[in-house]
Amino acid sequence: MSKEDLRRFIEKVDQLNKMIDSLDQFPFRREQLSSCNTHEQVIELARTWGFQISRRWGDPL
Repeated sequence: MSKEDLRRFIEKVDQLNKMIDSLDQFPFRREQLSSCNTHEQVIELARTWGFQISRRWGDPL
C-alpha cells in the first residue's frame, strides 16, 4: 500500500466512524440508514449528512 493509499484509507475509515458516531447524536438517522436498499443509497444519504464515503481508498482519483 502506498503512503497515499494509506492516507486515503485512514480518511475513509475516519469518515465512516464519524458517520456511525452521528447515529447517537441523531437517532432518526439509524432508521434512514436502515431503509437504504443499495450501497449507492447509503453513499447518497451519507453525502446529505456531510460525509464523503463514495470513493474507495484504492480507486484512482
